[in-house]
Amino acid sequence: MKNLLIISPYFPPVNAADMQRVRMSLPYFASNGWNVEVVMVDEQYTDIQIDPLLLQSISSDIKIHKVKALNKRWTSKLGLGSIALRSLWFYWHKVNRLLKDGKFDLIYFSTTQFPVCILGAYWKKKFGIPYVIDMQDPWHSDYYQDKPRTQQPSKYWFSYRLNKYLEPIAIKNADGLISVSEGYIDDLKNRYSVIKNIPSAVITFGAFEPDLSIARENQTRFVSLLDARFINIVYTGRGGADMHQAIIPVFEALKKGLSDRENTFYSRLKFYFIGTSYAPAGEGKPSILPLAQQYGIADHVVEITDRISYYHTLLTLQQANGLFIPGSDNPQYTASKIYPYLLTQKPLLAVFNKKSSAIPILREYGVKHVYDYESVTGININDFFSELNTNNSESPLYNQEAIKKYSAQQMTVNQCLFFNQVLNRELKVKNKDSKY
Repeated sequence: MKNLLIISPYFPPVNAADMQRVRMSLPYFASNGWNVEVVMVDEQYTDIQIDPLLLQSISSDIKIHKVKALNKRWTSKLGLGSIALRSLWFYWHKVNRLLKDGKFDLIYFSTTQFPVCILGAYWKKKFGIPYVIDMQDPWHSDYYQDKPRTQQPSKYWFSYRLNKYLEPIAIKNADGLISVSEGYIDDLKNRYSVIKNIPSAVITFGAFEPDLSIARENQTRFVSLLDARFINIVYTGRGGADMHQAIIPVFEALKKGLSDRENTFYSRLKFYFIGTSYAPAGEGKPSILPLAQQYGIADHVVEITDRISYYHTLLTLQQANGLFIPGSDNPQYTASKIYPYLLTQKPLLAVFNKKSSAIPILREYGVKHVYDYESVTGININDFFSELNTNNSESPLYNQEAIKKYSAQQMTVNQCLFFNQVLNRELKVKNKDSKY
């Protein structure tokens, strides 16, 4: 058995999207030849929503180490609110001890809190342990450079320059890259020629069936957010102006349908956009409802900016009559959230950038209504609406081979094969160097 040390600042019971890959992989690492330990930031130092039910999916025999972080109330005054920056020194101290006292073959950074990844270069130099970075999102990116300030993330000026400085420290010394998007890897290898030949792999998030059982077993804990008088179509996840191009064709079709006074079906449709802001509860600004207001359909659109817990999300998806996934105008956006939607086996409408990798995956599953926002038509969207009207209780039949291929279990197999590839390459390099 080989030993893997996973660095994941956000981890259960914290309800953060970037820990889901590790959480869903934990049950399967050992059967693929890897013992794992996780180093997380103690949840008391985070300001992300806590979901204790997430702990039910984690075996008690997994060793979890917790580190502290600087108090955000003080560091935010200096513009340092990131959990990665606030925990950096504590990670350095804790992992130094772990690497000194224990035998680890590989370090795996699986997080979007990227600044912590710079420690990989230090640990590699000090202890000779290779490391892999999981690029779930871009780290340093020019995407927002030409966007208006209202569309840029908070403190963008500072984070852009910090990321530009930190990214090469971590990436140039990495021994392998995993990503949810081929585009992310291509960008990095084009930017840093020194990593051109290191192992890399595109591995999406997987579908984790046990989560549905946990959600159903605890459904009495949650209040329904949907109005039973309507045909409810649900999207849960972040919003933003970058998704407007995918949403506009749907709103246009809904507006046209509502204008037909003789067809009362459209008046029964209601869209829900839930958890659209990363801001603290009660402080999020709507990014979808203003678009609905422009189209005069605000009575049929509900936007809840506050995030809800992961299992509340799963239950809400199961309670819906239909599901909608709008993609970003960024072609590299993959929407790893597609797998919980697929697990519910509800009628699904997805509209993405035509270059998004989500489109072929959804089509491979057998999802009928998958489009890109440049070519989707009102007829396409009305076909989806019509199916909700005539086959409201009928579940889609998905390709069983695709279900297996994109399961969390298979995604873990892919990760472990990749880890083995990284170690084999390191061994060859060391053997080659020893000859000289």
